[in-house]
Parts: sequence; C-alpha cells; structure tokens
Amino acid sequence: MPKAKAQVKCLWCRLRRTCTTLVQQRDDACTWLLIRLCRRGVAPVLQGNKELPRIPRTPWRPHTPCFSCTKVGDLDDDTLRGALRGNAIKLLEQTAERVRRRGNVPFPPSFVLAGESGGIPPLAKMIQGGRGGAVRLKLYLCITMMATGIPYDLRRSPAPTRWAELLALPQDGGPRRVSSNLRWLEKNSYISIHRQPPHTPTITLLAPDGTGKPYVLPRHGGRYLGVPVELWTEGWIIDLSATAVALLLCLLELQGGHTKPRYVTKERRARYRLSSDTWTRATKELEDCGLLTVGRTPQGGDFDYRRLRNTYWVDTDKIKHRPVPSDSGTLLNFESSP
Repeated sequence: MPKAKAQVKCLWCRLRRTCTTLVQQRDDACTWLLIRLCRRGVAPVLQGNKELPRIPRTPWRPHTPCFSCTKVGDLDDDTLRGALRGNAIKLLEQTAERVRRRGNVPFPPSFVLAGESGGIPPLAKMIQGGRGGAVRLKLYLCITMMATGIPYDLRRSPAPTRWAELLALPQDGGPRRVSSNLRWLEKNSYISIHRQPPHTPTITLLAPDGTGKPYVLPRHGGRYLGVPVELWTEGWIIDLSATAVALLLCLLELQGGHTKPRYVTKERRARYRLSSDTWTRATKELEDCGLLTVGRTPQGGDFDYRRLRNTYWVDTDKIKHRPVPSDSGTLLNFESSP
C-alpha cells in the first residue's frame, strides 16, 4: 500500500507541474483544457480509496500577469469565454482543412426564402425557440460545411461534448443542448442519424426543405446561395447571434449576382419570414461588426412619389479577411449561450 500511495502522489505532482506549464504558456486552448480538467474533477476519482492520501480538488498555480486571480476555478467569465472561443475557432479551422472545404458552402435559395405559395422556410423555422434555435441552426450549418462528398455524411461524427467545443458552448449543459437539437433536426427530416453503439453515430445530410429526400448539391440545381467558408474558419458563426447569421444568409441570397446595394421589397421581405424586431436587431449587430452597410436611396419615377428605402450590402471581403482585434480578450458580439 505505501507503494500505491507513492505512485498516486507522484502522479499528482506531475499533473500540477503540467498545469503550471499550461498556464504559463498563456495558450487559450490549453487554458480551456485545464479548466475543463479541474471542473470535471480528477481529484475525487483518486480519492475514492480511503487509503490514498487526500488530494486538493482545485490545484493552485503561481500568480501570472495574464490572470488576476489565484485559482483556476475562480477565472472570470470573460476569460473562460475567451478560452472557449479560441479553442472553437481552432477546431473549426482544423475541421474545414480536414474535409478540404474551400471557397463557398452552397445552400439552395429555398433554404432562406419561402415559396410564393407560402410556408415557413427552413432557416426561419430553425431559429424559432430562443437559445435552442441558435444551437440547432449553427449545428445544421456546421454539418452542411463538413459534409463535402457523396453521400454527404459524417461517418465519424463528433460526440456531443466535441460539438459543444466546436460551438464554444460550456460543458455544463452544452452537450445536453447539442443532443436535444440533433434529435430536433432528425425529427424534422433535415438529417438522419444512424446509431451504432459503442461508436459515435453516422449523421447524413438530407434535403434542406425537410422532405427527407436525399441531399443534392445545390450547384447542380441552378441558382444557389454561396456562403464563404470563412464564416466558420474566422469564427463569425461563433461570435454572431443566430438572428444575425440568419439575416446574413438572407442578404447574401438577395445580393447574389449583383454588384450594387439592393433594397428589399415588402413582398420579398415577407418571404424570409423574419419579424421586424429580428430584422432590426440583426441589422444593427451586422453593422456593428462591419459586415453590413445600410444606405438610403429614393425609389420611384420622376413623376411618382419618391420615397427613401433602405439598401443593403454585405461586404464579403470582411467576412473572408477578419481584422485581428488589438485586445485578444475583446469579443465581437460574443454570445455565451448560443
């Protein structure tokens, strides 16, 4: 038994040295891993045997200029969110590189625009439901980005904990929200899930209209909506709210093929099925991020009543080439619980 005590004590000393090294490196991903390790509770597992020496739950670390606290468990919310965000962006970059996604991710116009006969387009349907809607929309967009070839599936799909990391969701509740929204997407026939315990399930992308038909690449059907892959790799999908992402897709569909700002007619705006409040809040958010320019232009002939209408132009170059903030801890419209 003394030998077992010595081994556990040695293991704990090595863990503390590793923790100190990770913190001193000031790496966001490593700091996030350290926080997760401590909150998951390595110490209680080792303390299950009463014969083993008592090990503190939260390891202490030396004071460093990058933190104002003395315990990992006392990190402020901004530092924790920044660590989650940095890790998520790295994972998104690695994912896009692994699936060899380049250029634009295609979506059919019917994904954002309702038909003339009525109905609710899938985009507007997905963002309904508050925070849950935000998770399901971003999940679906990530699955579409990752499914690059026939049969458009993820044979080794991420586990719920990995999806939570990919979307910068906190581990206390993030995996549960991911699982429930994957079930929602499956129930509404946007994806199919083939479960094969003990392995992770295979997720197959279905037609975005919710009919359950096999997925067909939108490029093969004529006009399509192209979303720059940098929406994922530059972290915009994490920092923007779900309503801002939805409006961004609608405006990209509106200006597709045009070189000048466009105004939205009352009839076309109604087909997007976004409420006036959602449209206003999302417009302001996109303007604050520098992605959207809203202008005013007169409409009507020389002898008609001339009224001013809003025109919209999405700067895709800013999506592709995101400026690096001067302060790494400053986030643009970061949503802690998307």
